[in-house]
Amino acid sequence: MSVLTKDLMKIVEQSEIDALEDRLIRVKSMNGNAMGVELQRFGNAVAFSVKNIPGPSFNTAKGISGENTDFLDEIVDFYASRGIPARFEVTPGNASTDLFRKLSTKGFFQSGFHTTLYRPLSTGEPSLNGADNAVQMEEISIENFDIFGELYTRGFGMPTTFKDYVTANNKVLAESDNWTFYLARVGGEPAGIGVLYVKNDVATLAASTTVPEFRNKGVQTALIQKRMQQAADEGCRYLVGQAAFGSVSQKNMERAGLRVAYTNAVWEKI
Repeated sequence: MSVLTKDLMKIVEQSEIDALEDRLIRVKSMNGNAMGVELQRFGNAVAFSVKNIPGPSFNTAKGISGENTDFLDEIVDFYASRGIPARFEVTPGNASTDLFRKLSTKGFFQSGFHTTLYRPLSTGEPSLNGADNAVQMEEISIENFDIFGELYTRGFGMPTTFKDYVTANNKVLAESDNWTFYLARVGGEPAGIGVLYVKNDVATLAASTTVPEFRNKGVQTALIQKRMQQAADEGCRYLVGQAAFGSVSQKNMERAGLRVAYTNAVWEKI
């Protein structure tokens, strides 16, 4: 296992930014930017915003550091102009007393943590021990992409009315070679989905979920294994993933050999 250096930490963080940036640029191209996507760079930081998808997943600033605190006011104004609360994710490598002090004086507080994990890869990566052979895996084709939205909304407990939006916003990604979408089946029945994003030689475990009735059957383990194998076969040097701190997702990734790179500090408005 590679020792986590500052340079490697930057690679891991950049992979998070790249995956979200690629996703939102493609969503922005749909229907005259009907979703209200806006991205803006402030030094090394990138502010992401999707006006018509509320919540923190797509409305957050990444890459802020103690070296670009002068941009804080501009980032806050960027979100205020869109009627969206500003939210920052700060990695330990970018943290500084000055940054945290300025966030605090501007009315922000640390509201949580988010874990980023990584694993070095090599060509011919061996299969993950303990994967359940009862889980069958297949790529989701553009022609059959409706199943992605159905399983995604069920897995994440979202209203069924969101299914078409989820399908459309991910189908545009599936048209790119950077993104691969997998369907997991148990006993022939659709059980879960997993997404892989690859840029240069870094692969990112993107969205993944299992529908309630098929949980605790090895579906997520199999999805991680499949995406890890693909990333290794494509010559990627690293596999990266994100998860809520201490969550089942984090534990599944650690069982697959990923280790914690760092834990982001999440800062939100009081």
